[in-house]
Amino acid sequence: MHGIFTIFRRELRGYFATPVAYVFLIIFLILSGVFTWQVGEFYDSNQADLRLFFQWHPWLYLALIPALSMRLWAEERRSGTIEFLMTMPITALQAVIGKFLAAWTFTGVALALTATNWWTVNYLGDPDNGVILAGYVGSFLMAGAFLAVGAALSSFTKNQVSAFVITFTVSLLFILAGFPAVTDSIPDVLPTWFVAAIRDLSFLDHFSAITRGVVEARDAIYFLSVIALFLFINTTVVDLKKAD
Repeated sequence: MHGIFTIFRRELRGYFATPVAYVFLIIFLILSGVFTWQVGEFYDSNQADLRLFFQWHPWLYLALIPALSMRLWAEERRSGTIEFLMTMPITALQAVIGKFLAAWTFTGVALALTATNWWTVNYLGDPDNGVILAGYVGSFLMAGAFLAVGAALSSFTKNQVSAFVITFTVSLLFILAGFPAVTDSIPDVLPTWFVAAIRDLSFLDHFSAITRGVVEARDAIYFLSVIALFLFINTTVVDLKKAD
């Protein structure tokens, strides 16, 4: 745990030592507000809830989290600091978990700053706060899944732009997997269980289920499993690069 905390502290301090972190926070807060109150036409809906706020989160994360995760390992490899990192008395797994937790915590800070929206809907009406809390939990879990995917893919390349493009593409596939247009395009000769399995890979479906107000075990386990899988991939790649 000491090794994980050392990397976590190093990475989290690094976020707030550069203007990139503040640009990310400002863009996230502005876009989430614009999509909720302006594009989503909140006042015309006559409903005191944050349904419109949460429905944009998958798309916000799709655009912003690849930009956050692309530097996690690509920059370490490009600058050569990964060699220094690996000489520290820590394992590859500790480094991977520490860097991931720092990025996830930073994203959690961005999400927590949107709590003014929660306060606003309570001021304007009488929302179901249990549903809103579930939405925040689901959003945080989904953000973790996006970050784990981005961190793993970042470890494959030294180029941050390549890491961004690949992460964006893979994350988009995770979102679109549940769209009827995608599942309906699968050939009829394939078994129904295969179609259902593709649909179950969708971030959007699991997140939407949570935002209805109930954090079911299957949805939480799904996001945690995605995180664990891609952290494992991330660790394997870093170990291989270390061996090189």
